Amino acid sequence: MKAVIETGGKQYYVEEGTVLYIEKLETETGKEVVFDKVLMANGALGRPYVQNAEVVGEVIKHGKSKKIKVFKYNPKKKYRKTQGHRQPYTKVEIKTIRSK
Repeated sequence: MKAVIETGGKQYYVEEGTVLYIEKLETETGKEVVFDKVLMANGALGRPYVQNAEVVGEVIKHGKSKKIKVFKYNPKKKYRKTQGHRQPYTKVEIKTIRSK
């Protein structure tokens, strides 16, 4: 089965066994996480979500992505600012897609 889920303000196209890097979830490693905002499940579209459908995944790990550098600059004003940022993520493996 295939589905489109929404989490962290983004949409993901998933199948069973798919590994995702999503916005950080407050769930411990090894626990199950249920995504109930399903936009499409096995070809059935929802308005806006499919009723009685859910996607179950397992949290594999938490981490931070690579550092990006942010550089702000105003010409002729002697303003320069360098900043770094590492976005936290959660790695999730999709186990089952349930559609009733």
